[in-house]
Amino acid sequence: MVTAMEHCDLVAAALCGITDPALVPRSVCAMGHKWMWNESLGGLPPEEFLASVDPVLAGVRGLIGGRYQTSDAIAGHLASEWAARLGLKAGIPIPVGAFDAHWDAIGAGIREGDVVNVVGTSTCMMAIARQVGLIPGVCGVVKGSIHPGYYGIEAGLSAVGDIFEAIARRAGTSVSALSEGLGAFRAGSSGLLRMSWDNGDRTVLVNPNLGGVTLGWTLTTTAADELFAAIEGTAFHTRIILERMAAHGVSINRVINGGGIPQKNPVLNRVYANVFNKPVMVPSQEVTSLGSAIFAFMAAGAFPTIEAAQARLCPTYTVIEPEPAEVAVYEQLFALYGKLYFALGQPGAAPAAIGDVLPALRTLRR
Repeated sequence: MVTAMEHCDLVAAALCGITDPALVPRSVCAMGHKWMWNESLGGLPPEEFLASVDPVLAGVRGLIGGRYQTSDAIAGHLASEWAARLGLKAGIPIPVGAFDAHWDAIGAGIREGDVVNVVGTSTCMMAIARQVGLIPGVCGVVKGSIHPGYYGIEAGLSAVGDIFEAIARRAGTSVSALSEGLGAFRAGSSGLLRMSWDNGDRTVLVNPNLGGVTLGWTLTTTAADELFAAIEGTAFHTRIILERMAAHGVSINRVINGGGIPQKNPVLNRVYANVFNKPVMVPSQEVTSLGSAIFAFMAAGAFPTIEAAQARLCPTYTVIEPEPAEVAVYEQLFALYGKLYFALGQPGAAPAAIGDVLPALRTLRR
């Protein structure tokens, strides 16, 4: 093995014509969140840890050299070979890369006090803070990984849209068809309470061995009921994560629902606003790849700061306000969800009294 590279770093190096591993631009975002690189702790984890994860990683620590930088740094300039192949001018500055969702958060207009939910097949949740410590159960707190001047906090759900697709597939239909009429559903009206563990738990239990759980089935429960309960379940799980972040010093004043699903699913946005009891902001147009454009403009010197670029380029928002009557019901459901989340999801959890759950679901069904 000569080296190991994250895809965003490989692309930048190739475009810049960099072939020496010692000169490769390394994304703080990619290396921090995936390789647990931390400058204040001496860089990469110890050799013993990496080898214990997989023997193939033995010795890799000494092979991952290069420049560890945030995305406001220049990775290099477009090489003549690639300029000719792409029909571009050689020498164009190329910024250090990052993960798609993290740049999407920039494109969504993130600022301190925001959480951006990039909701798609799964959900990636991003926040930024000037100062924050490690957060139990949150897989990534990396300085400079989203905005170069802030700590980036990343969390998420292992499946969201994939859960919706699975429900529709089992019902022999599509999500769009199954969603017809969901606008009439209200908080708890399905009579179901659904844990969104169909693909395990990424945050905060960090347990890939969990599976989906749905309580409250009756003889008249429909696939549409399950889909609505799944939307509610992903909202409850997201609130668990938001509360974990807030408990460890992350300010959360605004929630921005980015990604593809919020652009076409007003029911999800309404449920999320009511479960969080916070306004949910939905960009007026798709922001995917807008963050990469912002960093490209920054590399070219078109804007003096990321904030200036965001002010010019980021779209306006549609704001969904919470509805007090719905919030009141969701507070009761969330209490049940939170109890089950930790009782069922943690091996060795203390016994929990759950005999009130099913009767409560019947009572709250409307």
